[in-house]
This record gives sequence, C-alpha cells and structure tokens, in this order.
Amino acid sequence: PGFGVRGHGIESRLCYLGDWGRVTSLLWASLLSMGPRVEEKEEGYDPQLEKLPPPSKCTRCCDSGYVTFQPLPQPQINITILKGEKGDRGERGLQGKFGKTGSVGSRGHAGPKGQKGTVGAPGSGCKNHYAAFSVGRRKALHSNDYYQTLIFDTEFVNLYRHFNMFTGHFYCSVPGVYFFSLNVHTWNQKETYLHVMKNEAEAVILYAQASDRSIMQSQSLMLELREGDEVWVRIYKGERENAVFSDEFDTYVTFSGYLVKHSAEP
Repeated sequence: PGFGVRGHGIESRLCYLGDWGRVTSLLWASLLSMGPRVEEKEEGYDPQLEKLPPPSKCTRCCDSGYVTFQPLPQPQINITILKGEKGDRGERGLQGKFGKTGSVGSRGHAGPKGQKGTVGAPGSGCKNHYAAFSVGRRKALHSNDYYQTLIFDTEFVNLYRHFNMFTGHFYCSVPGVYFFSLNVHTWNQKETYLHVMKNEAEAVILYAQASDRSIMQSQSLMLELREGDEVWVRIYKGERENAVFSDEFDTYVTFSGYLVKHSAEP
C-alpha cells in the first residue's frame, strides 16, 4: 500500500498512488538521499534505528518521544481581600446632626401587675355636704324704737344645729348655694315690714300695707354663702306701726332654708 521515507528531519508516509505514484515516490526518494543527512549531524543519532520497521503512523520527527505536561498556572491571590490584624482605636468624631422626629409608635402591651403597696395614713374626717332648717314662731311681735331680730320658738328641722334658736341666726358651715323662704301673717290695720339679712346687709324685704283684713305674706330667695356667713330676719324699727300676727295655738310665722349645691361640686 505505501512506504515511508525519512530525511531532513521529517518522516512522511506516501500513500499508494498507482504507477504514477510509484514514479513520483522514487524521484522524491532520490532527491532526499542526496547530501548529508540532518539526522547524522544530530547528537545521539544511531544508524541502527534505520533498520527498524517504520512506525504505524506519521509523527513529527522533531517531537520528543516522551509525553510532556505543561505546568499549571499558579493561582493569583488578591492580598487586598485578606484580613489583617485589628488596628488601633481611632479618635472619636464630632457629633452628627439630629435626625428628624420619628412617628409615634404603637401602644405597647400592658406591663405585669405590680406588688401591693403599703397601707396609707388615715385621712381626715369626711365633711357632710348637707344643711337644712325650718323654724316657726307662735307669738305676735310689734315694732319698737330699734330694729329687732325675729326670734323663733318652734323647731321643725335643724340639721346639724346650724340654726341657733337663741340668737335667731343661721350660721353657714357648708359653703354653697342656699334657698331661703319667709312666711308671716299680717295684722289688721298695721303694716308688716321685715328684712331677710345676710350678715349685716339687707338681702330682700317682705312688706304688706295696712288693711282691714289680715293676710299671709311670703318672700323667698337664693343666696351664695361662704363658711361663717349668717342669715337672719329683722323687723323694722318703730317709725311706722308694723307688726306680725301669731298666737299660741297655731304657727303663723315660719323661716326655712337648705343647701342647694355645695361649692366644691363641679
């Protein structure tokens, strides 16, 4: 099928080409055999190798007969990513600007129940917020040369004894707004002239003209009192003939009052 020719450092295998191929092969062989061989000049050349049978395939004559391995590239390490030793603590920087106020957070959960506290000191006594009285008179009264305090002899209601039956005065112990009413029976042919007094000032007047008939006359009012204020009734002095009627069998004159609202209440 073909033959091999060695020369000028190359080894070629000529394939079978028929008669023309044989002639061409002989010409090439003649040309290659002329002159000194390159192989003979090389160091380590052995002529005995010419007698060995041709190899089974074509190879480059300049290649080494041994398998060589290319060295693997060494990996490059980026030293900037390697962690070094911890440095010294730097100086403290300046305080930054205050940030914007944040929004109010949601309500937190209730905390655990605390321990029971100690018993406190006793408090002061509770003041009563009530005041009321209602008194009457069963004796007639005529005016004289000076003002007279209307004294009452019958006690209907006197809560906490705020009305003094001996002086005829109501003494305010609970400050607030009070309601008062005065009812009298007039005398025939005489005037009836009285004042409801707050301390030493005239608050209202009860008046009835002289008449052939006696009648019931009344007056009422509301006063705002402070603790220690006094309310009472006086009959006008004797410049005029005035009087109030009553007898020992019936009560014709009454004076009443009670607390409407305590001053401490809203």
